[in-house]
Amino acid sequence: MKSEEDLTLGVLDQSPIRRGETGADGLKDTVKLAQATEKLGYARYWVAEHHNTHSFAGTSPEVLIGQIAARTSAITVGSGGVMLPHYSALKVAEQFRVLESFYPGRLELGVGRAPGSDQITAAALSYPRPQMDIGRFPQQVLDLLSFLSGKIDKEHVFSSIRVQAGPDPETIPMVWLLGSSDFSARLAALIGLPFAFADFFGSTGRHGPRVAEIYRNEFQPSEYLKEPRVNVTVQAMCAPTEKDALFMATSRNLGKAGSILEEHRAKMSESEKAEYPLPPKGLLPPEEAVKFPLPDRAKEYIESLRDGYIDGDPVQVKRKILDTAKSYGAQDVSVVTTCFSYENRLRSYQLIAEAFCLETRP
Repeated sequence: MKSEEDLTLGVLDQSPIRRGETGADGLKDTVKLAQATEKLGYARYWVAEHHNTHSFAGTSPEVLIGQIAARTSAITVGSGGVMLPHYSALKVAEQFRVLESFYPGRLELGVGRAPGSDQITAAALSYPRPQMDIGRFPQQVLDLLSFLSGKIDKEHVFSSIRVQAGPDPETIPMVWLLGSSDFSARLAALIGLPFAFADFFGSTGRHGPRVAEIYRNEFQPSEYLKEPRVNVTVQAMCAPTEKDALFMATSRNLGKAGSILEEHRAKMSESEKAEYPLPPKGLLPPEEAVKFPLPDRAKEYIESLRDGYIDGDPVQVKRKILDTAKSYGAQDVSVVTTCFSYENRLRSYQLIAEAFCLETRP
């Protein structure tokens, strides 16, 4: 792991939607936050991919990356990530070659194999074609690297007809494999790519350091990377006081409990359903979220995730980020901050930047 001063800090933004606002508002906030965090000194800004959700607006990271890169000048912009099984490797390579042509040396392409949605929505993303066999994901990654670099193996099915991804930029983006299990960690190690672990789910941190260790132990140097490189992405809410941080995090926590509450309602009586309604669409302000009626199962679920989040004042958050980076042996840490107010979200990133003495940009 790098020293505290050299630890690379970045942002992962899921483009959250607030109650009463639209997905367009969430996307505009994402671009605005990217501009602000660039000035604060963060090294990278990744955007996520989600589908068929009322919580997050980011369905097309490649489009959003172009908007962010056009409105910033120095920060590295990337995907956290593109859910590759939904697409062809050639098409993704071409999208990022176009982006790289406009913004050479500023892009990163994080890819994952999760659906970024429920299974029915995943099927709809492929319809009327059948869904891709997830077992082909490793080959997809290899194909993506080949199309990005323009180096198609002579044994490949498309080598004889010289299928090339266009256009032809001078540089190609760094490809990261994303995951929350050892599957992508082992694949990244085998190919020789950097690996990013999704600790921010709140439930994955118990096994995450072990996954990072597997990656480092199995890493094989490649033309892409000579030494293993680990990014850990954490969920953090930073405020002047721990009390303030925990209060603002209630909006996020209620959103996380929504799926559990929806499942639980199927077993409820009509009177219980009246007592425990589903939360309205979009993040609620904390003043309402903290009072929202939840059954015990939903409360227990929220409590089970508490240790997986980094919520507190600047001293607490900095210490926990450093401890997390150390446990993963991570050179890079990305921060997800989800709360109702854009101003409080930006303030959280400001406080973290100040705690780590990031060098601001003009």
